[in-house]
Amino acid sequence: MPATDPRPLVGEPVSLDLLNTRWMRDGEVQDLLTGVHGLRIWLASNGLDGRFRADAASLDHLLTAREALTRVVDSPGDPAGPARVDAVLGHGRIRATLTTAGPGEQPEFEDVSWGAAWTAARDYLDLLRTAPDRIRACAHEACILHFFDTSRNGTRRWCSMAACGNRAKASRHYARTREN
Repeated sequence: MPATDPRPLVGEPVSLDLLNTRWMRDGEVQDLLTGVHGLRIWLASNGLDGRFRADAASLDHLLTAREALTRVVDSPGDPAGPARVDAVLGHGRIRATLTTAGPGEQPEFEDVSWGAAWTAARDYLDLLRTAPDRIRACAHEACILHFFDTSRNGTRRWCSMAACGNRAKASRHYARTREN
């Protein structure tokens, strides 16, 4: 059984959850994907451990996908971002199927070690189709986490109100009290 996921924010859509494999702790960047053990944790956290292997090739491909998604999310006008995501998507495809339950889709990969990376890139396309304006980076200047804003009015600013939102409020309060 994999170890507990140490990240401060989990449960986001798989593409953003992949971005959140890097986070800040005490002013230093932490990285879950420094080895196969971290990949195993990430796969399990996203329910992908039954579909994809945790091995060196899969880790390498997932890191490629993370860099591509980071580029496209954090620098939306950079034409290299979409090209990098497209390169990851080139390693898989969707095959239309018909089952007893009705129409379906089945992902296929020439090399299954690209499966998790492709799944994350494909998920990003789904988010873009759903609500591209709800893909957000945390508003706290010291945070590098991302989230999909599911709030009713679409005004969520923080990865977590308990962590980053509270820090921002405390900082503003401290600044106001120092001025008086």
